[in-house]
Formats: sequence, C-alpha cells, structure tokens
Amino acid sequence: MRRRPPTDPLIPDVRDGLTRVERIILWQLHELQKERGGRNVSSAQLYGRVAEHVNITPEQLQILLGKLGARKL
Repeated sequence: MRRRPPTDPLIPDVRDGLTRVERIILWQLHELQKERGGRNVSSAQLYGRVAEHVNITPEQLQILLGKLGARKL
C-alpha cells in the first residue's frame, strides 16, 4: 500500500476534517465576500481565485461546494 505524504491535499486535517483544498475554497470565499460587501459570490469568480492555489477543475469545485453546503440561488 502506497503512503501519502502528510502534505497531500486530499488528506483531511485532524482539527476539523477539512482537506487543504476545502480550506482554500472557504478562505477564498470569505475573502471575496469581504471584497463584495457581504454579497453573494459567483462560482466562476471563486473558481478563478481557487485555481490560483490548487489544480482543480470547475466540476471538482462544484462537487466540493456541494459537500461544504453551498446552495444555488
């Protein structure tokens, strides 16, 4: 069995169960909401910010947003 390095972005953190990618999504979502005065953020905007930090497809972002409890308006 192959071991993953501790920095693997798919391994959940023991503190809260979030992966590195999920943590980046939430961080960038928070930053965008602050910049927009608390207004909603489009997933396209969020994808652009998240893609600067991790290699992710728009489909993967949508799946993770659903897992994190995002809802469509």
